[in-house]
Amino acid sequence: METKTIIYIVIAAVLLITNLNAFRLMAKDKKRAQKDTTHSHPETRVPEKTLFLATGLFGGLGGCLGMYLKRHKTKHWYFALFFPLMFIAQVAILVLLYMYVLK
Repeated sequence: METKTIIYIVIAAVLLITNLNAFRLMAKDKKRAQKDTTHSHPETRVPEKTLFLATGLFGGLGGCLGMYLKRHKTKHWYFALFFPLMFIAQVAILVLLYMYVLK
């Protein structure tokens, strides 16, 4: 197999894993938020910084889909603003990577 093909497969696998993880974390936190309406066990929730980290580490699509499909954190302005911005930045980075490094 050609080296470029292997690189494309690795990049696709990493993107798939990171996006699935970001989506999973959003879904997990939404489910826990619905269960714990009394806020008696806040440690069981997924911390917001973890959601941002998962989305920021090339999980932008999964984070955005998790936010909008699960209707979770959509009323928090910083999620509604920065999750799509992170996704756009990640797409731009991948396009630049392809144009200038992998082509």
